[in-house]
Amino acid sequence: MPKRTLTRIYAVVAGALAVLAALAAVALASGSQTPTVGSASNAKLGETVLVSAQGRTLYALNPETSRHLLCKSGECLHAWPPLTVSSDEAKLKAGAGVQGKLGLIRRGKDRFQVTLRGMPLYRFSGDHGRNESNGDGLHSFGGTWHAVTASSSAAAKPTEPPTSPAPSMPVEPYASSTPAPTSSTPSTPAPTPTPTTPSTTTPTPPPYTYPAY
Repeated sequence: MPKRTLTRIYAVVAGALAVLAALAAVALASGSQTPTVGSASNAKLGETVLVSAQGRTLYALNPETSRHLLCKSGECLHAWPPLTVSSDEAKLKAGAGVQGKLGLIRRGKDRFQVTLRGMPLYRFSGDHGRNESNGDGLHSFGGTWHAVTASSSAAAKPTEPPTSPAPSMPVEPYASSTPAPTSSTPSTPAPTPTPTTPSTTTPTPPPYTYPAY
């Protein structure tokens, strides 16, 4: 076989091996990608909540949604930094135990905020380390902040309006099974009318008149 032909074969084989190595590297990198959103057990809250790649607790503002944003001012975004990526083509990965669909919404030039189950995700500037959840339950910027649970079944629900208490039913008097006692005093019989004897009238003789002489 000519030497030139062997050189071409070696070049083709080397190229194929290079392609395979590149594909393997991509697959390995994909499998070892750090989750965009992970989960961790929070002892303070007694729940498994969402965390960022750095282990910081992630929050959502109730009733904010991806189509109706409440946290838009500079003050809000400073206190509650959004969890963002730099491209809408970024590969989002959910960690173990995280339920729901991840998504993106635009929050400025080259800034896309990560959402889960339709909820925009934020960090809290008042948390200074892992497993802290100092923002849970805070009321500000038009709603209530809560640490997002990893499980969709345990996700916080909108506050339901209080229901009116059922009207109280009138209480019926206690009915005793013992018959009411009867009076022991015998009734006084009506007096028997006494028959009256008809009185007899004795006729009075007329006065005597003397004759005239």
